Amino acid sequence: MISALFPLVGYLILTLAIAVWAQQKARSGASHNTVEEYFIGGRSMGGFVLAMTIIASYTSASSFIGGPGVAYSLGLAWVLLAMIQVPTTFLTLGVLGKRFAIIGRRLGAVTITDFLYARYKSDVVVILCSMALLVFFAASMVAQFIGGARLFQAVTGYPYEAGLVLFGVTVVVYTAVGGFRAVVLTDALQGIVMVVASVVIFMAVLEAGGGMTQCIQTLKGIDPGLIAPSGAGGKVPAPMLFSFWVLVGLGILGLPQTTQRCFGYKDSKSMHDAMIMGTLIIGFLLLFMHLAGVLGRAVMPGLKSGDLIIPSLILDLLPPFWAGVFVAGPLAAIMSTVDTMLLLVSAAIIKDLYIRYSLKNDTSRISPKKLNRMSFGCTICAGVLVFAASFNPPELLVWINLFAFGGLEAVFLWPIILGLYWKKANAAGAVFSILIGLTVFIFISVFKVQLGGVHAIVPTLALSLVAFWAGNSFGDPAGPDVRRIFWDE
Repeated sequence: MISALFPLVGYLILTLAIAVWAQQKARSGASHNTVEEYFIGGRSMGGFVLAMTIIASYTSASSFIGGPGVAYSLGLAWVLLAMIQVPTTFLTLGVLGKRFAIIGRRLGAVTITDFLYARYKSDVVVILCSMALLVFFAASMVAQFIGGARLFQAVTGYPYEAGLVLFGVTVVVYTAVGGFRAVVLTDALQGIVMVVASVVIFMAVLEAGGGMTQCIQTLKGIDPGLIAPSGAGGKVPAPMLFSFWVLVGLGILGLPQTTQRCFGYKDSKSMHDAMIMGTLIIGFLLLFMHLAGVLGRAVMPGLKSGDLIIPSLILDLLPPFWAGVFVAGPLAAIMSTVDTMLLLVSAAIIKDLYIRYSLKNDTSRISPKKLNRMSFGCTICAGVLVFAASFNPPELLVWINLFAFGGLEAVFLWPIILGLYWKKANAAGAVFSILIGLTVFIFISVFKVQLGGVHAIVPTLALSLVAFWAGNSFGDPAGPDVRRIFWDE
């Protein structure tokens, strides 16, 4: 479908143009801190851009393809679960935003690991967190690459591999070239595209299904469980609902891809504006996309995989040219997650490991030009590795994404929250929490331990919190330099 390909390729070219502009803007700007500029854009985000970049970094193939795909299979109960994510921006900025911004400026921190090292003064914490970030981000990025390629294949008819190459090259290059500025500017654009696309897709499904009432009646005729609170086949029990309040509610405070954004905004007004705008925008986006997935079953029953529902709806209900335009919505969600993760992977390697341990935090020992080349190279290498791992894809992407979410939360949640608000928290507690959290989460996930509908993240976070408290007794309290920076003592 050539007519669908043109607007899609045009959108990808636009993101590359933004990256080039962002690179030139960074070079001509007043900031001379190359690390700060490349990884958090000189702390210059306004409210709208901040809201959009948090939303775009959080939403992904899971939100636009995997989530609606599960909703297609399980019904309205999954829409209810999805809406637990609405407070993402409000919660992230409300709990972490102001303190993160203040402490980040005092420390010159550009990554979550910078914050953790300053708080705990522990190389073990830094290395464990950096390695966990690399592993779980790799899993999540593989899911995004697969989602982008499947979307391209479904809408254009070209092979999966062609979509993988086009999508992969574009997102890796614009992230490597433009750094943080390119990422947040494309995130803002992608956020707008996502919202518009979600509304258009939902309205097209509603019209094709004969209106909301008719769609609900059709779903009831297919399976009454599709409109029941427990989902089709009772596969959304109450313990699962509780689990998702933990996984995508409280747990989002442990996701580096969103919490790191708290370092980069301009002022308090930007933060407050972003809290309001972000909550409203993500609410509309998630509601429309997941409802489109459920109601899409009334329009297209019998799809062999739920992941096909959104691409199929776009392809069948919209004219070819406009299908190419609005497929940019799901593609934007995918790209905006990948670019953030690629940047944080590069930051973990360059800032958290190389500069900290090889250069002993002395950036004067490396030229800005060499640092830029290294950052570019790391981003490219990470993208190539993920690209190579994206062949032979599995079925439902949402489960890969939720596994990566859970792993990151098991590592980062309690060290971040307790480090920020509990003066007695120390490195021993953080290390115990990370090790127990990782062990429990991976054991339950790999061996598929049945917990009566409770997701693995619930016992993981409970036991890792206990481990933090127990391990804390083996360490020393924070020193005077830490108390001065974190609590003005």
